Amino acid sequence: MRYLDLAIIASYLVAITWFGARFRKRQASLRDYFLGGRRAPWWAITLSIVSAETSTLTIVGTPGLSFTGNLGFLQIVFGYLLARVMISVLLLPQYFRGEMFTAYELMRRRFGERVRRVTAGIFLVTRALAEGVRVFAISLVISIVLGTGETASIILIVGLTLFYTFEGGMTAVIWTDVVQMCLYVAGAAVSLIVILAQIPGGWPHVAEIASQSGKFKVFDFAFAPSMQFFSRTYTFWAGLLGGCFLTMASHGTDQLMVQRLLSARDEAQSRAALLASWLVIFVQFSLFLIIGIALFVHYRDGHLPLPKATDRIYPEFVWRNLPTGAAGLVIAAILAAAMANLSAALNSLASTTVVDFVRGGGDSLGFARAMTVVWGVVLVAIGMLARHWGSVLESGLSIASITLGLLLGVFLLGVLTSRVGEEAAIIGLFAGLAAILYVRYATPIAWTWWVMIGTAATFGGGCVASLFVPRSAEATA
Repeated sequence: MRYLDLAIIASYLVAITWFGARFRKRQASLRDYFLGGRRAPWWAITLSIVSAETSTLTIVGTPGLSFTGNLGFLQIVFGYLLARVMISVLLLPQYFRGEMFTAYELMRRRFGERVRRVTAGIFLVTRALAEGVRVFAISLVISIVLGTGETASIILIVGLTLFYTFEGGMTAVIWTDVVQMCLYVAGAAVSLIVILAQIPGGWPHVAEIASQSGKFKVFDFAFAPSMQFFSRTYTFWAGLLGGCFLTMASHGTDQLMVQRLLSARDEAQSRAALLASWLVIFVQFSLFLIIGIALFVHYRDGHLPLPKATDRIYPEFVWRNLPTGAAGLVIAAILAAAMANLSAALNSLASTTVVDFVRGGGDSLGFARAMTVVWGVVLVAIGMLARHWGSVLESGLSIASITLGLLLGVFLLGVLTSRVGEEAAIIGLFAGLAAILYVRYATPIAWTWWVMIGTAATFGGGCVASLFVPRSAEATA
């Protein structure tokens, strides 16, 4: 590792930690700590949303999709747009009826305390597991770059992110997200420029070869027999419907995202931030997919041996080909994406714990900070355990697709029905869980359909249960 690259990475880690910690003076209440005092402009929330939904796995994995395939992944991104429209219509008006700190307060108001705690608990378990796995993934990059062991790398990345999240709360999360997103997009742009510079003929040559190879194909409208149709991951229908339900769940019911929407000054600004984030995410995914296509031409023309795994193609090119300084920038960009995810997770886990599970003593700012530290320790522990999971790692990452459908299903029961009560909603959750576990482990159905199936089973199970379970006097919206 070159000294200039090391200096760039170290400077980034120190600078972003110092920058986030500077927001401590703005933290005077739980509203400040968990919602940023609702002072952030919509465009900053837009970039924070995109930064939070972009992980290190996205950065290193997306180029591999177009390297081996085409631009079909963008079909899912079109589903993201439909989902944002649906969230704006169905959920945002509910979230801005009074002041809420978490998404699950809506469940308490509509169904009662039990449903609130069940949905909040699902979020806590899912988010902690998913974020712990991501901590382990980024520790691999840090251990290679800095020469530290995986354990030391996990403690380093969590410790630095925990420090500024602890100090600055949601305000620090949002504004560090803005900086980090600009950094990793700049790193990707630099990478693309370097790749094109090393290909004789540059972009015109890349475009010609990619066109001949079918790399620019986006849409796949093909139908197939029922099970084969649902087993294909990247089709227009799987992308539009599967991507829509996935994003409705992740952005509409997951506290990681909802907390950003609740941090806007009002419903109109929240809606503007959510819709604008789609345009940014579309450009971002397009950039990483184009990088994959350029790498395809680079490997093809040079008759180069392929890496053992396609998600190593992008980082290996960075290390072997980027000039001094540029390599450090791109590695810092990968760290930026990881820290953005991690800071968002820490704050959202703490807010859900304090607001949805703790009463009385949970009203203090000091207690909120303490919960941030507790979750930092939990994520370190999960990250260390993930080192020994082996092939279970991929299964751990798919848990979100299993549980998000349950959350979206019960949220839709809350906003679209009036007959369904608390007990029927809980029965619906169990019905959805049974259905999605069967789909996950007993069928070849692609993951893009899992959230939609889980949502439909939960919603349908709750509606059917309401015919037999009389509604008691729960709170109503």
